[in-house]
Amino acid sequence: MECQLMSTRDKEEMLYELKKIGVSEGALDILASKMDHVVIKVKGIRAGAANILKQEMLSLGGDVAVHRGCVNCSVEHTDAIVMGNIKQYKSLIDKLSLQPYLGLDHIARILKDILDARESKPVAIQTPRYRLPLGEKTYIMGILNVTPDSFSDGGKYWDIEKAVERAKIMVDEGADIIDVGGESTRPGYTPVSLEEEMRRVLPVVEKLVKEVRVPVSVDTTKAEVAKRALELGADIINDQWGLQKDEKMAEVVAEYDVPVVVMFNKEDRQYDDMVSEHLAFLRRSVELAVKAGLNREKVIIDPGIGFGKSPEQNLYIMKHLSEFRSLGLPILLGTSRKSMIGHVLDLPVDERVEGTAATVAYGITQGVDIVRVHDVKEMARVARMTDAMVRGDKVCR
Repeated sequence: MECQLMSTRDKEEMLYELKKIGVSEGALDILASKMDHVVIKVKGIRAGAANILKQEMLSLGGDVAVHRGCVNCSVEHTDAIVMGNIKQYKSLIDKLSLQPYLGLDHIARILKDILDARESKPVAIQTPRYRLPLGEKTYIMGILNVTPDSFSDGGKYWDIEKAVERAKIMVDEGADIIDVGGESTRPGYTPVSLEEEMRRVLPVVEKLVKEVRVPVSVDTTKAEVAKRALELGADIINDQWGLQKDEKMAEVVAEYDVPVVVMFNKEDRQYDDMVSEHLAFLRRSVELAVKAGLNREKVIIDPGIGFGKSPEQNLYIMKHLSEFRSLGLPILLGTSRKSMIGHVLDLPVDERVEGTAATVAYGITQGVDIVRVHDVKEMARVARMTDAMVRGDKVCR
């Protein structure tokens, strides 16, 4: 007789393990829901509601951590950490839904939305010209900066022909998407005018959509640049302010019905709760897209490594990457050659390949679907090897 600590990543794997030991078909879903343990933080609820929430979850076999002052009502509000399996959560939601006081029914809706999103991730990224199935592999987004001042490769692909040639090389090296940017976002960058950004980006996009056989993404925060690029055939918009800087951006991506990357961004580095604030920002971005008429499944989220954060704060978000899966949407990770890596390894920009590789591999293990990189050949190999371990377990069954 032997014992082992099991590590299950998703429902499919849970079902496989249950079937392997001979569990009856009728019991599979019931037992799988008991294996799936979930921890959810609920912020700012009334102390009375927290006490009821805790008692209800305890009665179901789970638990809720609350402020110690809830017991004697010495605090009015508290954050709560709810702990249980899916079966317990479903019963809890049913109970709370019937209690329309102290905001308990609202808590039930929040919990249900989180669990539904967790289970309903899109099956593919669908552009007007391409379909990228999710879950089969990690997609490589190759960075093509047509700028004179980007922190890593500014000025290298300033010429249109050189830019197109570089894009073709990246595709040969394994790029699944080419991301064209005409305005640097490095620390201390100088903003460019609308006209200048269009002058840099549009001629390159026009040639790329005809000459490369992968989706072309445009990295811009300006709705007019996005609109003109989409008119030329661009497939994806990558907005580093998550539709929250140019109010017309959401309307543009909805009008052309294209996938959009919404990235977290912030002017300062002050946080009360980093992960919660990142998620709240991204939820707002998703709401803006949906309100404008874009299908929610066409939104890709980006935690914004390197933006509005110190190196230590970036590392903290990296550590908590898996929590972004709660939004139920594809995740893009952009860590390539970032200052976080330079901070840890004490290396200049052009010597951060290995550090980038570590972040890419780790990101994939945490559920990332797309990695945005400069060093395509190397990162495509890292992703392929990591995918073989993280996504390729079926071959060993």
